[in-house]
Amino acid sequence: MKKLVLSFVFLLTVGAASTLSAQTSNVLTAQEKKDGWVLLFDGKNFDGWRKCNDTAMPANWTIDDNAMKVGGNEKRPGHGQGGDILFGTKKYSNFELSIDWKIQKEGNSGIFYYVVEYPGKPIYFAAPEVQVLDNWYAGDTKLSNHLAGSLYDILPALPQNARPANEWNTIVIRVKDGKVTHTQNGVQVVAYELWTPEWYDMVSKSKFKDWEGFKEGPAKEGFIGLQDHGYDCWFRNIKIREL
Repeated sequence: MKKLVLSFVFLLTVGAASTLSAQTSNVLTAQEKKDGWVLLFDGKNFDGWRKCNDTAMPANWTIDDNAMKVGGNEKRPGHGQGGDILFGTKKYSNFELSIDWKIQKEGNSGIFYYVVEYPGKPIYFAAPEVQVLDNWYAGDTKLSNHLAGSLYDILPALPQNARPANEWNTIVIRVKDGKVTHTQNGVQVVAYELWTPEWYDMVSKSKFKDWEGFKEGPAKEGFIGLQDHGYDCWFRNIKIREL
């Protein structure tokens, strides 16, 4: 009987914690408001968001369990459906951006900053990408700088502390006068400085070495963006403060 009571109490505790988590998602505390944080997503609608190089939201984005979800491509997993989006209300220069994300098994996606729209070009044409990935089962796990939290194809996230598929992670991207850090699940995993000789040297050794958008870039301000890579991926608690 004692074991049954303890098990029941445990289940009640877990259920209460889960409910509390759902209730408190996409809400700023009084201290966060005082510190200058603003929400980019309220858990109810896509106000301020739109498709890159377009005016409307793509059809494969929905609101799911207080999160914005990009739906996977069932016919061709891993192939996006043209659904890359950005927060088009404001461009940011110096900022701190915090996002919770989770992804399906084998999934791949990305978070972008300093997005500049070039007609006919993808969202990643000139914008740095912070990788979102299932580090265990995704096909893109062979290179360390392709793992979750990394500056995609340029710098690896170390130590690698991402959580498995279908579990929530938190990434905080801080950009101040060209100095950038990625903090994943409470641990700083990447640090670099934009527009320096070291930056352009790193770019020259990456897949972006011949990309026009990276030769002199990135731009010194731009939009925040999220990727449609053809897998189910969820984002919530998207908040930003200017520095």
